[in-house]
Formats: sequence, C-alpha cells, structure tokens
Amino acid sequence: MKRIISTHRMLFGVLAVAVMLAVAAPAAQAKLVKKVDNFILFLDHSSSMKFFYKGVTTPDLGGQSKVVLAKSAMVEFNNLVPDLGYQSGVYTFAPFRQYAGMAPYNRAAVEKAIDPISIDYETYGRVTPMGPGLQDLDKVLAGLSGRTAVVLFTDGHENLGVNAVAQAKALQGKYGDRLCFMVVSFADTKYGEEVNRQIAALSRCSCLVKGEDFLRNQAARLAFLKCGLWDEVMDEVVLFRSIYFDFDRHNIKAVFVPVLDEGVAMIRSKPDTLVILEGHTDSVGSDAYNLGLSNRRAQSVKAYFVKKGVDGGRIEAVGFGESRPRADNSTADGRKLNRRVEIKFKGMK
Repeated sequence: MKRIISTHRMLFGVLAVAVMLAVAAPAAQAKLVKKVDNFILFLDHSSSMKFFYKGVTTPDLGGQSKVVLAKSAMVEFNNLVPDLGYQSGVYTFAPFRQYAGMAPYNRAAVEKAIDPISIDYETYGRVTPMGPGLQDLDKVLAGLSGRTAVVLFTDGHENLGVNAVAQAKALQGKYGDRLCFMVVSFADTKYGEEVNRQIAALSRCSCLVKGEDFLRNQAARLAFLKCGLWDEVMDEVVLFRSIYFDFDRHNIKAVFVPVLDEGVAMIRSKPDTLVILEGHTDSVGSDAYNLGLSNRRAQSVKAYFVKKGVDGGRIEAVGFGESRPRADNSTADGRKLNRRVEIKFKGMK
C-alpha cells in the first residue's frame, strides 16, 4: 500500500512539473525597429502661435504662449527618440528657416538646434503662410531617401498663400507611403483642429496628438512617437509553451488541447508571427527512429493549428530526435519531460 501511494505521488509530481513547463511562458524583451529613415521637426513660428493656448494661461504647462508650449513639446519629443540610425532636421515655417539641416540623428545636436528658436517676437504684420511653408519643405524632402516623418507642431491656423491641407495632399501624392505626417496639435479653434486632423489623416501612419496631452502625459508622448517612428518586435525566437507525449506516441493528449487553443488565439492576433514547432524524444530507440518520431510529433501539432485556421505557410515543423534533451534520460521522470514539442514564436509584434 505504501509503495502504491509513493508511486502515485511520484506520478503526480512528474505531471505537475510537465504542466508547469507547459504553461510557463518566459518574458522576452521587445526590439525597436524604425518605421521611417528620416524625421523633420517642423515648428509653426507664426503670429497666431504667439498667443495663449485657448486664450488663457496654463500654469501646469508653463502658462505661456503656444509657441512656448510647442517648443517644449519639441524638446520632449527629442528626449524620447531612440538611437535607431535616423536622419533628422529642425525647421520652422512662417518664416521658413533651417535650424539644423538633415544629418544623422544626435540628441544633443537636435537640442542645440531647438534652443535658439525665438519665443519672443513681434506679431504685428506677421502672417501665417502654413501652405507655403510646406511648399518650402518639399525642397528638403526631395533630397531624402527612404521614408520620412514630418512632425508638425502647430495650431493649424493659416491666413496667407496656398491652402495648407491642399499642399499637404500634394506632398502626400508626390511621395506616397514614403511620407508620414505626425501632428502635435495646439489648435484652439475648430478651423485649426480640422486642418490638423486632415493633414494627419493623409498618411498611412495618421499620427495626431493634442499638444496639452503630449506635454502632460508620458504615455501619450511614447504612443505618439511609436505611431510614426518605430515598431516593437520580438526578433528572437521565444518559447511559448511545450506539450508532452506518451512513450512512442505522436497523438495530442486531451490535457494539452487548451494549450494549443491558446496558441491558435495568439497566432491569429499577431499576423506577423512565425511559428516554429520543434519535436523531441527521449533516448529509447535508435537515432533514426527517434528522428522520425520527433518529426511526427511536430507535424501533429502543425496539423492541429492548420485545422484551426492557421496558415500552414507560417508554420515550420522540425524534429530533433533525441539530440536536445531537456531532462536526464537516465530516469523515467526525465524521459517523460523529453517527449515533447516546443512551440516557439518569431517576429512577434
């Protein structure tokens, strides 16, 4: 009787370890991959930007004019740009002026370029040629290769020259998916809000954030930059789960069906994910036989995924036989843990 109880305890312990290994998914670090090759910080330096945002002071944002807030937003933007090999430049419009020409991105250099932009200028006789500013920017865009994000810091107000939305459309038509408009909006009129919304909506990236939210909220800042500048991907292969098999069998056990269904749901939710199924065996039997058995185990999991609607072209199934043991093959417990298929993901966003 004691021997039976002891055997039951041993089997329960092995099963507990197997289930623990099956459901424990290790965390993986995200890798940042740039969406664009260049970005341009483009500040509205017009007369309307000299006025208070919404006509009132905003103490928590410095209580200053829109151009002060916009300049502060440029600084915050620069502080969060990762070093991914961008080209960058700093320009203003109304009037159009280059503060830093396009060059390999350097945070200190961009900060130095932003610093001398004046926040104290006369508004009398000063107009807002937003459309012409975008026309002037075309000369910069034409000299760039790859994809470019134009980051506008503006209230969307205009009162001179070609219509800003029309000119932005012309640029989008000229450069297509190579151009992304990102707008930090300090609009305080319905007209300005609509101008900024339409410009941001022109490009596929469609990045728009209210300036006050950008300045107040770190999460909003990061979401905005991520929208236009980078993606987060899992470049390395990540172990998702393992499932286990009976001796000399390749059929899927009912206890592991929920694990596979969870995998199906995750694969469907992440269309850029590739699936790698690695089959393994214990050391009982010949190398050639175990290689074939491990392949059959991997193929059985692939068949299950395909039956559930996963594109078989996204799945790589491979067997390693007994060559990659997880546990000690000299014990029964170890051999049970080696009879497995490891489900791995690659390129997971």
